[in-house]
Amino acid sequence: MIIVTGGAGFIGSATVWKLNQVGRHDIVIVDELGDGEKWKNLNGLSFADIYHKADFLDMVLDNEVPFEPEAIIHLGACSSTTEKDADYLLHNNFVYTVELAKYALERDIRFIYASSAATYGSGEFGYDDNEDELEKLRPLNMYGYSKQMFDLWAKQNKVLDRIVGLKYFNVYGPNEFHKGDMRSVVHKSFEQISDTGKVKLFKSTDPKYTDGGQMRDFIYVKDAVDMTLFFLENNEANGIYNIGTGKARTWNDLVTSVFNSIGKPVNIEYIDMPQHLLGKYQNFTEAENDKLEKVGYSKQITSLEKGVEDYVKNYLLKNEYLAW
Repeated sequence: MIIVTGGAGFIGSATVWKLNQVGRHDIVIVDELGDGEKWKNLNGLSFADIYHKADFLDMVLDNEVPFEPEAIIHLGACSSTTEKDADYLLHNNFVYTVELAKYALERDIRFIYASSAATYGSGEFGYDDNEDELEKLRPLNMYGYSKQMFDLWAKQNKVLDRIVGLKYFNVYGPNEFHKGDMRSVVHKSFEQISDTGKVKLFKSTDPKYTDGGQMRDFIYVKDAVDMTLFFLENNEANGIYNIGTGKARTWNDLVTSVFNSIGKPVNIEYIDMPQHLLGKYQNFTEAENDKLEKVGYSKQITSLEKGVEDYVKNYLLKNEYLAW
């Protein structure tokens, strides 16, 4: 069995989809479906069982998991960068991950977990996934700090040579419909273009960047999943790795690709940065991928234009989800 926590979520359900593509159906999903439409991400996927995240944690703590998994791919977390309940993030993102890691380490189960590029904060120390530099990082929000806490826990407990942490950058793609305000700007801009014919982007608050010229490392979810599952097949590769393209692009580039994929003229309106984001906004992110390449990952990464085109034409315009 392969356990995928957050398996009904965005990257989690895409991971299940890819496992199905390569013939794996012995998958146990751990998640919380709630009263929204996250369940739709599972419709069309093949898996063996599903557990509520609270029930599964109880089973782990009580040593009552009814099977011995081959691997735990821990992608479940609250990913809201604006979540203000620090105690909730502490328990849901940090404590939960600690307990799963201890369970896996005690049984020699492959453990792959989601960290985040949000741990890099404003990027004053760069975006190098060198574990020697972890203590220097200063996340800008509690979500990023909750991920940083576990990275540091793993380092302090000297287990980074036995587990894998993945720092996902700006992931976009199908199966993010349910994420509300945490959807990618590709999805949000598609919606805005469909409704109004234009897209709103934040004005720059940094003279180094023009309006809409702020830059992020945008990675298509299909590439993010390929990188994730590389570590399932390569047990000798451990530690923390960036999951990004290694090439920063502007928000203007991103939404221009959406306009082009829909076949409409580019029409961008620049609006003031909201007060609650001032001082907490990453103007630039770019994964350094040398470490990932050194352990053998060599698959070609989808360009921004090709990724957006696939997402828009094959999923957003058709209202389709990933399905086996």
